[in-house]
Amino acid sequence: MLNTRIVLLGAVSVISGMAQTSAAKGTTCENLPKLSLSGTIIMSAESVPAGTRLNEKGPALPAHCLLRGEVNKHTGADGKSYGDTFELRMPSDWNGRLLFQGGGGLDGIVRPAIGEGGTYDRPALVRGYAVVTTDGGHAADPKAPMNDGAFGSDPAALADYQYKSTQLVTDAAKAILAARYGEKPKRSYFRGCSNGGREGLMAVQRYPHYFDGVIAGAPAFHLTRAMVAEAWNTMQFAALGPDLKQALTDDDLKLVARAVLDKCDALDGVKDELISNPEACHFDPAVLQCAGEKKDTCLSAQQVTALKKVMAGPMDSRGKALYSDWPYDSGIAGEGWRAWILGSAKLPSINTLIFPAAINGMALAGKPPAVDIFHFDFDRDSERINKAAAANLNSDSMDLSAFRKRGGKLILYTGMSDPVFSANDLIRYYKDVMKASGGEAATYGYARLFLLPGVNHCGGGPGLDSFDSLTALEEWVEEGTAPNRVIVKGSAFPGRTRPLCSYPLVPHYNGWGNPENAASFACGK
Repeated sequence: MLNTRIVLLGAVSVISGMAQTSAAKGTTCENLPKLSLSGTIIMSAESVPAGTRLNEKGPALPAHCLLRGEVNKHTGADGKSYGDTFELRMPSDWNGRLLFQGGGGLDGIVRPAIGEGGTYDRPALVRGYAVVTTDGGHAADPKAPMNDGAFGSDPAALADYQYKSTQLVTDAAKAILAARYGEKPKRSYFRGCSNGGREGLMAVQRYPHYFDGVIAGAPAFHLTRAMVAEAWNTMQFAALGPDLKQALTDDDLKLVARAVLDKCDALDGVKDELISNPEACHFDPAVLQCAGEKKDTCLSAQQVTALKKVMAGPMDSRGKALYSDWPYDSGIAGEGWRAWILGSAKLPSINTLIFPAAINGMALAGKPPAVDIFHFDFDRDSERINKAAAANLNSDSMDLSAFRKRGGKLILYTGMSDPVFSANDLIRYYKDVMKASGGEAATYGYARLFLLPGVNHCGGGPGLDSFDSLTALEEWVEEGTAPNRVIVKGSAFPGRTRPLCSYPLVPHYNGWGNPENAASFACGK
């Protein structure tokens, strides 16, 4: 419970209009460490001058108060110190909004709370938002943050990572904002990708009254099942030879991407190196199989077989699907696809790096026997992982009714060549949400899905990956303007714009006008 002083500070009227506020109604930045908040430690608070940059290429930040704190500090069952460390940045000219910036991977890192990401435009802090980030309840080994899942041995730290951290840190952030500005946030939003997307969906399902709007990109909502797919993909390609990264060379992947484009590129009315109508695309890599020995212009029979098994998704010995199939898309030739599944000369595949920590350290909480990504039992191990972690780790409930009733809005998006979480799985989930919500029209009132052709995990790849999701969400929540189409661009095609259409609509070239301009495309079925 918050103390009386904080409760009184929080009991203020809702902000009217978009007038900027100042700390005149509340307290100064330097006085914030004096606050007494139950369960919250404020470690420091300092004023940051306008124009400060986090790095040479970073945006110039507005004048703001940078606060670092921690909630749920405790000694874990393993004797280690745990807690949800967070960073909260509060601009001097506040627009009355709070953004929770989601994490990624196994968390364990407090990212700079400026509300910036790879596929977004202006950082939220620059727009006038207060922004909060957290490490998800544990500090990762700084030498190998991607590989550290040891926190799973402490039930409280594991629960924080699974779902509780968002609630704990949001409560603390809102109380601090009330003290700083003298009033609570007018609007609260969440934006995250990958595990951050899972955290966003988890908030929609478990804490439906916490956020007015949520942006969940490439959400890891079937995380335990996607872990099984990591093992499946690795084992299929590893069977082709001792060097995983050479299972498919860059030229092989380009060959596949070109064949997919030749088959499906024109389905939206124009050939533009993008597959914008993915569900109409039916591709079989067998067309690339060499008649004889392997050549640069074809794939070996073994490569075709491995690719088909990977794209079909993992199965147990009875042929039961354990995760999802994957769409064929041009982004299979993107650096991000290779980095996750095959690896490169510079780095082993990310799947082989993160899998041991995610499965053995976190999902199985260190309980033996350990699971090996190269020797995975798809009957025994997949069942064991789902039994141990699915209930609290996966954010796959189709019942979003509480979030919908409170007026919340949800934007989902994913790259069609995401090698970590299948776009087909997210499409299938969205269809299930539609059924649970009473149909397409009813779902359109509060939840939209956008598909990015050619894009890898959370960005990158030979596609368009930059769109202003935050403005789209603001206008939907605050003005009632639904995001029927959002303009997207990207460095892979300089000068080009396209509409992202709300699924199941897809962009179609109207037959005239500049095909590089989004205005020349209409959304339709």
